[in-house]
Amino acid sequence: MLSARYQYDLIEAGCDEAGRGCLAGPVFAAAVILPPDFDHNLLNDSKQLSEEVRYQLRTEIEQCAIAYAVASVDNLEIDQINILNASFLAMHRAIEKLHLVPQFLIIDGNRFKKYPNIPHECIIQGDGKFFSIAAASILAKTYRDDYMLQIATEHPEYDWHSNKGYPTIKHRETVMKIGYTPYHRRTFRVTDPQLSIF
Repeated sequence: MLSARYQYDLIEAGCDEAGRGCLAGPVFAAAVILPPDFDHNLLNDSKQLSEEVRYQLRTEIEQCAIAYAVASVDNLEIDQINILNASFLAMHRAIEKLHLVPQFLIIDGNRFKKYPNIPHECIIQGDGKFFSIAAASILAKTYRDDYMLQIATEHPEYDWHSNKGYPTIKHRETVMKIGYTPYHRRTFRVTDPQLSIF
């Protein structure tokens, strides 16, 4: 059962990212401020939902949220600062874009680079515990999927319309056969598709 808030004294935004483990494309992040009494019987961690339900919930989240924002860090920046820092940066960019400044942040995961002047709490598997983090996970995932579908038409052989840049066997085999595209993360090592990529 998800909870509406971590605390009720301050304006709270939930933050999450999508695409950390991908070989190609940006990492996306979202920040969402929901009404204090928000409740929804379907809203959950985006990974637990079908694509159809994710997009249905995205519309509802965008209609119901007090404020929301989505931001990204591209593959070139990821290669420069590493994927962990890029994930933090994407969340910072999303927080910056909110039209209402939050007073408290709840972050999915166990690590975060402090956003200036706003306290935060890291929550492991927070996208399955708090509505605002779950909402952020859905926005980050669906906006990233939309982006990957757009660029999939430029390089159809990598199957991004299906794998969204994640390291499937076919994706890794294609990289090993014909090489990288301008959207690939060069610091993510690709080995035999039957082995781990890292």
